[in-house]
Amino acid sequence: MQSSNTFGNAFSFVTFGESHGAYIGVVLDGIKPNIPINTEAIQHDLNRRKPGQSSVTTPRNEPDSAQIVSGIYNGKTTGTPICILIKNQDQRSKDYGDIAEILRPGHASHTYLQKYGVFDYRGGGRASGRETALRVAAGGIAKQILAERGARIIGFTRQVGDVRSEISTDAVDAKSIESNIVRAPDAASAEKMIAVIHAAQADGDSVGGVVEVVVKGCPAGLGEPIYHKLDADLAHALMTLGAIKGFEIGNGFESVLLRGSENNDPYFQDEHGNFRTTTNKAGGVIGGISNGEDIVVRIAVKPASSITKPVQTANRAGEMVDFKVEGRHDPCICPRVVPVAEAMVALVLLDHVLLQERIAVSSTAEQLQQKLATIDAEMQLLAMQKKLYEEELTALGA
Repeated sequence: MQSSNTFGNAFSFVTFGESHGAYIGVVLDGIKPNIPINTEAIQHDLNRRKPGQSSVTTPRNEPDSAQIVSGIYNGKTTGTPICILIKNQDQRSKDYGDIAEILRPGHASHTYLQKYGVFDYRGGGRASGRETALRVAAGGIAKQILAERGARIIGFTRQVGDVRSEISTDAVDAKSIESNIVRAPDAASAEKMIAVIHAAQADGDSVGGVVEVVVKGCPAGLGEPIYHKLDADLAHALMTLGAIKGFEIGNGFESVLLRGSENNDPYFQDEHGNFRTTTNKAGGVIGGISNGEDIVVRIAVKPASSITKPVQTANRAGEMVDFKVEGRHDPCICPRVVPVAEAMVALVLLDHVLLQERIAVSSTAEQLQQKLATIDAEMQLLAMQKKLYEEELTALGA
């Protein structure tokens, strides 16, 4: 049985570590050698997720500096497992000392105790959102490999509370998203979202929202029916995030208001001979397989459970106690969920790309050139190893 801490098939990763431990880390396996990796791009995504970014995120001050300790040499993958470590540097475990025996509403203390009989209450331990930094690091690598194949992933905050941006998905611009602290697709909605978050924060409360992720340039044919449909794997990946309570693709739940004639996506053939759809209500996936249109998914992000507003709850002895959370927490986690959601989508897509390459019926000239380049790179590595062994034998006088 595969560990529940491991994700993926042809390309997989395993994460480890807790919120208040010394380190958190991730090990990636299944990446071919000689693929250029920009470590600064990985750090850029980690910076987008890290705490302390703005007035709408927790003030915990973690630099989230990625330490790549294996699998990348001279800016390229070696084909061996890639290990990335992130040091925890701003834990304040004392903030949690008074709640060790309390079952915190909305948190995993009770369920972890039922499953394991033990729970690291400091920041939520393994159940903490801190673990998602590792997904972002892994996703930063997946994004770069996908970009070489023409796929681009854009995430943004579609809604906070009752404030929803109505900008068309086609009109979403990455620069506009990163120009405001809530990562909304337009300035007008961003201003209203920030006001909603600050109002909840002033009341010692939190607010949820909707995060949308769009994949542009996704090739057709990705997906493994029946039990690894592309949309099913995307749903699984995004629902593994602790704060996510809903998933939809394309029209999603709005499709129940339409008739079949309104919800179908008719086909046409473009000037390049490719079959396209006139609309994209399916969100880029038909029958569990990508159809070449933009993939559009949305996730419902619950209000953060850690709030300073007092509430009554039970402790482990069964007594009702007054409780409020101390420490530093997000009044809305949507802005920090955006890069995490992008990462999970990228990790699913890369896994399916590699699975598809295993069964490709025929290869294009470009694909054959890529395969030859990979073989050349592997031969160069073998030649280097041979030279090193020969030098060692010479040094030994053999």
